[in-house]
Amino acid sequence: MNAGRPLQWLSFVFFMLISFSACAQEHEKNIQRLEAIKTISKDATLFNNQKKWIPVTGLSDRTFASVNLGFSYQAAFDSLLNKYAAVTSLSAARYADSTTLNDLEDDLKYYHTVFIAMDQAMATNGKYMGFVSDIAKNKQVIVALFAEGKTLAAFDKASFPILWTNQINEEAAMVMPQLIFGGIAAQHTLTKTYSPHYAAGAGYKTSVIRLKYTVPEDANVNSDDLTEIDHIVNEGIAGKAAPGMVVLVAKDGKVIYNKAFGFHTYDNTRADQVTDIFDMASVTKVTATTPTVMRLVEQKKLKLDTNVAAYIAKARNTPMNGIKVREVMLHQAGFIPYIPFHNYVKEGDYSTDSSAAFPTKVADGYYIKKGFFNDFMWPKMLNSPIKTRGSYVYSDISMYVMQDIVEHITETPLNQYVLDNFYTPLGMQTAGFLPRNRFDKDRIVPTEDDKVFRKTLLEGYVHDQGAALKGGVAGHAGLFASANDLAIYYQLLLNKGTYGGEQYFKPETVQQFTSKQSAVSRRGLGFDRWDPDTTKKYPSALASPQTFGHTGYTGIGVWVDPSRQLTYIFLSNRVNPTVSEQLGRLNIRPRIEDAIIKAVDKGKK
Repeated sequence: MNAGRPLQWLSFVFFMLISFSACAQEHEKNIQRLEAIKTISKDATLFNNQKKWIPVTGLSDRTFASVNLGFSYQAAFDSLLNKYAAVTSLSAARYADSTTLNDLEDDLKYYHTVFIAMDQAMATNGKYMGFVSDIAKNKQVIVALFAEGKTLAAFDKASFPILWTNQINEEAAMVMPQLIFGGIAAQHTLTKTYSPHYAAGAGYKTSVIRLKYTVPEDANVNSDDLTEIDHIVNEGIAGKAAPGMVVLVAKDGKVIYNKAFGFHTYDNTRADQVTDIFDMASVTKVTATTPTVMRLVEQKKLKLDTNVAAYIAKARNTPMNGIKVREVMLHQAGFIPYIPFHNYVKEGDYSTDSSAAFPTKVADGYYIKKGFFNDFMWPKMLNSPIKTRGSYVYSDISMYVMQDIVEHITETPLNQYVLDNFYTPLGMQTAGFLPRNRFDKDRIVPTEDDKVFRKTLLEGYVHDQGAALKGGVAGHAGLFASANDLAIYYQLLLNKGTYGGEQYFKPETVQQFTSKQSAVSRRGLGFDRWDPDTTKKYPSALASPQTFGHTGYTGIGVWVDPSRQLTYIFLSNRVNPTVSEQLGRLNIRPRIEDAIIKAVDKGKK
């Protein structure tokens, strides 16, 4: 027997005992947190909501600001506000020496809705109360008041909504924004009178319309049972499956797990954050192109059983002429899987600088010549051979085709259409194409260090070569987003088309596109699904037959299980610094999904 074995075994046992103890402490801590959350949620009271400003709706028509008057838990308050909408924080500390806050009021001129967290001292400060009263004359003001009940009397003349709690702590600061946006419902009315305006029986009730951010125990899941996710992710990073990963789990409309691990790259200089923006790769297909198709089918502007050529004039004298839209959405049109367009780029087709002749940016220091897509790429796809019609052959060409169809119908570029019709009104703040036009590149997780084609580290430029040559906006790739953005969109689908108090799709449309629609494959319309061949264990061994979603080449996975009311989001940059198959070899994504399902199912017993 190896003399070192007993010592190793004792070390292992000690480690497991410490780990178990830490887990148990986490579970107990979360039980206590849940009780605190429930108490705050149950007792918080909403006043002056006659105009139904709370829960906040119509996000695309508003700009939001949060004014920091010095509330002790302002950071937590603002953090939760920003889970729901882009909220700019403005601090009154800049104007501390001023007798008024007129300059701060002036800085709010571009904002429609203003959130203000106040405590008892602030409510008795004439300067602050005068400021609140003044801005309420022209703007939607919503006050979150953390104070004793007697403080309400200071707001007797207020007509704007006030959310009040007598709890003054970080947990309360994270609950109040959720009441404001409808992650939690306001249910309480006063049981005693504090002033003529705030008398017993006063208070408005609301409904849940958005995601809630809470502890696993709030969805009957034990925190201990989710620690397996951490172990699998850390194993994956140690095994070079990807330099960093983000995992999000939502159950019953509640985000119960959202953690970031590792770093942007293997140089370990910038840690992954849960707010980081990733290249979605083929998840673009179901998060950008497919919802646009769903909307147009509902509007009867697009018919699934009409030929492609009815929508694309250039397709009429090509092999695509007789292909039906439904076949394209099912990957049964017979298209070849892809065309390596970057291999066709030759000297003179690109430049290191932009100009009228080279207007399309492919990556930093790489511009393709004008017309490369329209004159070369698109005709090559339209005239590619139809070889396997009726069989399931996954093809990127399918979503190039669908992009062209929906852009003809909407008369709008795909990136603008999804931003205006889905992402902005849903509160998906980072989701969109061409992220370098909107965000600092440090927020965007880099993909491949491309040594061959673009000869640069890809930071915020789509990894897929064809999508890049098209200018970064393509039906099959080019979308970037954070985990929270995806959680919002896929909760919309779990809700059968409704989110944030607005209906985006009819329930039957969601059902049609996400359920099995093919006689020859597992696919829905656009969506990938659970594979009935259980030997494949796809997307995982324990996934239910109702599961739908998609994966992305860059190391992305989104899977939704309606039977469990469960959303699982996995983000990574497994192609950094170069393409690697370790993520698949180590079975990281499916193992995490199985760990989640085990924890969720255990909670049902």
